[in-house]
Amino acid sequence: MASKRPLPAYQISNVRLLDDLPNEVDNQTANPSQIHLPAKQPRRYFDPQKMDQLVKSIQEHGVLEPLLVRPLKDGQYELIAGERRLRASQILKLDSVPIVSKDVTDKQAAQIALVENLQREDLNPIEETEAILDLLTLSLDINVSDIVSILNQSANSKRRGSELTDNVIRQLDQIESLLANVGRFNAESLRTNRLPLLSMPEDILDILRQGKLEFTKARAIAKIKDELARQEILDRAIAEELSLVQIRNLIADLPQEVSTKKNSHPLKNRVDITLRSLKTSNLWNDPKKQKRLEKLMDQIETMLAEE
Repeated sequence: MASKRPLPAYQISNVRLLDDLPNEVDNQTANPSQIHLPAKQPRRYFDPQKMDQLVKSIQEHGVLEPLLVRPLKDGQYELIAGERRLRASQILKLDSVPIVSKDVTDKQAAQIALVENLQREDLNPIEETEAILDLLTLSLDINVSDIVSILNQSANSKRRGSELTDNVIRQLDQIESLLANVGRFNAESLRTNRLPLLSMPEDILDILRQGKLEFTKARAIAKIKDELARQEILDRAIAEELSLVQIRNLIADLPQEVSTKKNSHPLKNRVDITLRSLKTSNLWNDPKKQKRLEKLMDQIETMLAEE
């Protein structure tokens, strides 16, 4: 994998970014309430511990790096880069933050946001992969399925010793060039190591996109084949803020048929998971909930006696 390095201001698909775009106003400030998030942000998950550190740093030193924005109507702005700083400023209820305002198009704003976020150290692999694909689709003006097709055609060509068409060669060169500038990986490692991540269960991907769970925890839960068992542990991991070790212990306690097979009985799996959760829950300290549980146990025992 190519080493990570800072991105220079460079040209992507004839759109000059960052340093080549004129500032609308230098040394400007804005109230955080004037700055709005775009409809789609490359970043979804923000590590709580790192956010706390940033809040403390800004509280002590202020916002040292201006937020990059573009002007909207009525003195409002849309954020291009700097969401963590904006969030921290909102937590601290600051009256103003430094901004650099650039009058850019929708496409330019999206490209700059993607490039800026890809320089960060803490994007999880799903966010990073989707950001790379978004940047490729914007820059090459093709869709994700086209990118996948180009990468697969290249791999098949090498394996079979066949030749690619001139158009595929040109597009592949563009992909390789952009990936080299980003400094993450090449076209083949994107195809073999990153695209398969997007095949994880959709419920897991949704949680990652919403930033509700760290990637390492989500990846562990994604290995559970049974949908109900996976959802139960996923819900608990989020609600109880379980550690990775706790999640792995829950998975290890699952019956083998639940963790590895898709066609085990869904209700039986649900009972197994609920009983394990019941033993470690806090309801044992709640007399009212214990009485409700006693009634449920009476009903279950009655059903068993009727067999």
